[in-house]
Amino acid sequence: MAWAELVFDLLGVFFFAVSGSLLAAQRQFDVVGSLLLGTLVGLGGGILRDVILDAGVPRAFDSPIYLVPPVVAAVVVYFFAHVVHRFHDVLITFDAAGMALFCITGTLVSLAAGMNPVASAILGLMTAVGGGVIRDVVANDVPQIFRARGLYAIPALLGAALTSLLASVGWLNLGTGAAIAALVFALRMVSLRYGWEAPPAGEQTHEQTSDT
Repeated sequence: MAWAELVFDLLGVFFFAVSGSLLAAQRQFDVVGSLLLGTLVGLGGGILRDVILDAGVPRAFDSPIYLVPPVVAAVVVYFFAHVVHRFHDVLITFDAAGMALFCITGTLVSLAAGMNPVASAILGLMTAVGGGVIRDVVANDVPQIFRARGLYAIPALLGAALTSLLASVGWLNLGTGAAIAALVFALRMVSLRYGWEAPPAGEQTHEQTSDT
């Protein structure tokens, strides 16, 4: 899984970076702002994970190859933003793809660092959603994880938990990893399509307010 993990990680960086550059284009940022926002979302979750793991220099800075996907994403969006904006929810689609890959790679990195399976799954979740939160906060937007429409953290946590479980029993390989990523991506997109939502934080309070 070593080379596959790197490929998954770089693809996740690219997908997340595209979502950041697309948001920058929507907000009419310049190309520097697009590159910066794409880099923040593509690398932010992994950097947070590596800092928590106390793993030395985060791999985003230790391996220059991680800086390539954000640059490619900014260039792609610069030339093709007018095309992709014709399609509905392109940003969310790239965000979901990045999340599906990062919940796997974030968990694997944590397991390799010696974390227990539960902690590794939690760090996998943080890797998957951290960059998106940074992107939306910097762009002064409501983070996807806090929006009522669709499921976000739940698919990422499910993917991280399955990755941790299968890795612990020795069943994780390229095929099962790809299946987990596909499941997470599908659950995220289907939840958006049909308006699935997590239970509200305070249903009684909401009902009382409505009655009043």
